Amino acid sequence: MIELLSERDLRDRYGIPERTSQRWRMTGDGPPYVRLGARRVAYRRDDVEAWLDARTFPHRAAETASAAG
Repeated sequence: MIELLSERDLRDRYGIPERTSQRWRMTGDGPPYVRLGARRVAYRRDDVEAWLDARTFPHRAAETASAAG
């Protein structure tokens, strides 16, 4: 079964400000989202976790090497 997080769930669970989550949707910088209605957005938990995993680094050098590549 797919677990969906509301936008509020996402913000509360990961400590993300509201404007940041809105900006991520506009720029495409955040996790993939699902449009459930004109005013309802949700996030698949697996997508959020994969997005976080792709941004996890063991040290700063690995992060800068990833950005350069």
